[in-house]
Amino acid sequence: MAVPQQQPRISTNSLPLPNARFFFVNPSRVRSYLLRLPLFTRLILLAIVAFWLLELQTVWSVTQWGALIPKEVGFGTMYRLNTFPLIHMGFFHMLMDTICLVPLLERFEAEWGTLTTLALFMGPLGQIPAVLYLIFDGLILRDNTPVLGSSVWVFLLLAAESIKTYRANPHIEISGQKIPTWITPLAIVVVTSVLIPNTSFLGHLSGCITGYLWGLGYIRFLAPPEKVLRWIEGKLNLLGRLPHYVSVDQKTYGRYGVLPTSSTAGPGEHMSPIGLGWIGGGSGSGGQRLGP
Repeated sequence: MAVPQQQPRISTNSLPLPNARFFFVNPSRVRSYLLRLPLFTRLILLAIVAFWLLELQTVWSVTQWGALIPKEVGFGTMYRLNTFPLIHMGFFHMLMDTICLVPLLERFEAEWGTLTTLALFMGPLGQIPAVLYLIFDGLILRDNTPVLGSSVWVFLLLAAESIKTYRANPHIEISGQKIPTWITPLAIVVVTSVLIPNTSFLGHLSGCITGYLWGLGYIRFLAPPEKVLRWIEGKLNLLGRLPHYVSVDQKTYGRYGVLPTSSTAGPGEHMSPIGLGWIGGGSGSGGQRLGP
C-alpha cells in the first residue's frame, strides 16, 4: 500500500512461478475460469480494477483518500478500514495481488456462500486486520506508515487454509526436520519482507493473525446466522435473481468447515489453490504496500 509523498506500506501478493509454462496461458481457459467466478469474488475484482482506473487521473489522489494511515483514521474516516485492500500502487501491484487473491477468495465463497462472504470481508475479516495494524503501527510503534493492497486478504486466507492443511497433514519433512504446515504463511511473510522492497511486515502479519483466528474457530461466531441468511435469500429470491450467486445451501462444505473424508476432491468440490502472496511497505518517509 502506498501513498504519494508518504508512500504507505502496500501489501503485494505474488504467485510462485513453477516453470516457464506459466507464461503460456491458454486464453480460453482463463476466460472460462473467469466466467465461473462466484458473485462476490467478481465484485471484488471489479472494485479493484475500478479503483486502479481511478488512480490514472491526477485531479484526486485515490491512494491518499483510501489508504490505511494510522493518524488519519477517525470517526469520519472509518471507511479506510474497508477501502485499503481495494486500492493498489500501479498496475503490476494490482495484477499480482488479484492473481493471488481470486483463487483463494472464490474458494472461500464457494465454501461459505455469497452473503456470508460479503458480510465477513466487508466486516470483521476486513476490519480486524486493519485494527491490528493500527495497534501495531500506531499505538505500539507510534509510527504513521500508510498501507494498502489486497495481499492482506491473501495472507488471511492462506493462514486459514494452513490450519485446514495442518489438520490433514500436520508436518512436512525437510532435511530430516519436521516443520508444522501451519507455519508456512508466517515463513512467507518473513521471506517477502526480506526480499521484496516496500513490503509491510506488520500488514501481512495482521492478515495472518486474523486468518489463524478464523481457521481455529475463535472468531467464527462473527459469521451471520444461517437461519437469517436463508430468510434473506428466500425473501429476496437472490438465487433466482443474481447470476453466479452462491446460496447458503449450495456451499461446498459445512458452516464450520468440515473436512472432506477423501483427500481427492469430488466433482462438486473445489481443490485448495495455494498461492503465495505478499503485503508490502516502505521505511522511513516512504510508505509500505500490500502487494507487488
